[in-house]
Amino acid sequence: MITARQTRAARALLGWNQETLADKALVSLTALKRLESVNDLRVHESTRDQVRRTLEAAGIIFLSSGRREGVMVDDEVAEIRR
Repeated sequence: MITARQTRAARALLGWNQETLADKALVSLTALKRLESVNDLRVHESTRDQVRRTLEAAGIIFLSSGRREGVMVDDEVAEIRR
């Protein structure tokens, strides 16, 4: 499961705003804002999955190890997708 911080960091790496990600992921802006809210768990798993798949298709790699989390970008994939 991706976290709010990972989603915000992934957008920053790609230079996308919330509107861009919502459009590309085919989710509502309201749903994306909920997903990126630190304390809001009222997000459908399908929404979270769609956002994750969209970011991964753009070159984002999600990292998670125990209590640690992060993101990185595969520049080759990101260049192709831009």
